[in-house]
Amino acid sequence: MNKVAVVGSGSWGTTLAILLTEAGERCALWVRDPDEAHDMAARRENVRFLPGVTLPDTLEISHHAATVLRDADLVLVTVPMRQLHENWQAVAGHIEPHAAIVSGIKGLDPQTGRRVSELVAGWAGDRILDRLAVLSGPNLAREIAAGEPATAVVAARIPEVARTVQQRLSAPTFRTYISDDVIGIELAGAVKNVIAIGAGVADGMRFGDNAKAALMTRGLAEMTRLGLTAGADALTFAGLAGMGDLIATCASAHSRNHYVGQELAAGRSLDDIQSRMVMVAEGVDTSRGALALARRLGVEMPIVELINQALFDGLPVAEAGRVLMARELSHELRGIRRDS
Repeated sequence: MNKVAVVGSGSWGTTLAILLTEAGERCALWVRDPDEAHDMAARRENVRFLPGVTLPDTLEISHHAATVLRDADLVLVTVPMRQLHENWQAVAGHIEPHAAIVSGIKGLDPQTGRRVSELVAGWAGDRILDRLAVLSGPNLAREIAAGEPATAVVAARIPEVARTVQQRLSAPTFRTYISDDVIGIELAGAVKNVIAIGAGVADGMRFGDNAKAALMTRGLAEMTRLGLTAGADALTFAGLAGMGDLIATCASAHSRNHYVGQELAAGRSLDDIQSRMVMVAEGVDTSRGALALARRLGVEMPIVELINQALFDGLPVAEAGRVLMARELSHELRGIRRDS
C-alpha cells in the first residue's frame, strides 16, 4: 500500500495530512517536538496550530523521522522557510530514494532570494529535481480543514511527477491542477505574501477598496516582472498560484501576512507583532529575499522595496503610500510586454 509522509505539523501540514487521510491514503505526520507529537497523538488535535479540528484516528503521528518516512513514496514538506535547512537535515537521510518530494512552502531565502527547489538541489544535488514538485494556490488551511472547497496547482520538471502528485493530492473538496512552471509557481506563492502585507497596511489605513485593488494589481505586475526575468511563464501569475492566492491572502481574516500589515498600520513594531504570533508570516522574511532577487536580476519592484523599508527601516506606512503615488508616470505593462 502506498504511503504519504508529511514533514511539518503547522496548520498547513496538519491540514494536508487530514485531507490525505480522509481521501483514503495511508498517511504519517512528522512532528519535530516529541512532547507535541505525543500530545497530538493523544488528543487527536493540533491544539497549537489547528485547534478545534479533529485528527483522523488512522493518521499516524510521530516525532521519529525514520518511522514517518519509512516506505513513503510521496513526501510533503511544509515547514516554515526559516526552518527548512534544519528540518531537511533531520529528515533527508530517511527519505526513500524513489519517493516524490513536494514542497508546500511559500517563501524565499531572505539573504539570496533562492527558491525552495534551488536550496534543496544545492543540498541534495540536481538529480533530486527529477522527483521534486511544488504546490501552491489559494490554500488557507483553516478553510480546507473545515471541508470547504479549494483548489491548488502542482508543478514539476518531470510531467509524470506532477500527474502523480495531482492524483494523490485530490479529494472531493480539493481539486488539483498541474503545471510545468516550477519557477513561476514558487515565485508567485512566495511574493504574494509580501504584497499581502501591503494590502493589510491599506486596510489598516482605511484607504478604501480602490487603493487596495490598485495595490494588489500593481503587486501582481511586480510578481510577473520578477517571474518573467527569472524564466517563468507570465500566464502562471494569472492563475491559482498568482492571482488566485493573491486574492485570498490579501482579503482573508485568516491571512497572517495581511495581519502583519494591519498591525504595522496601527503603529506597532515588527518585533512586537511577531512576538504575539503563533504561526510564521512568511512574507516578512520573503520581502528581503524578493528584494535581493529583484536587485540581482535588475527588476523594478517598488512595492516590495517600500514594504522592506516599512518592516526593517522604520519608514512610516503612510509615507510609503505617498511615495508610491508620486512615482514617475509609466505604461501599465512596463517590464511585462516587450513594447512597453
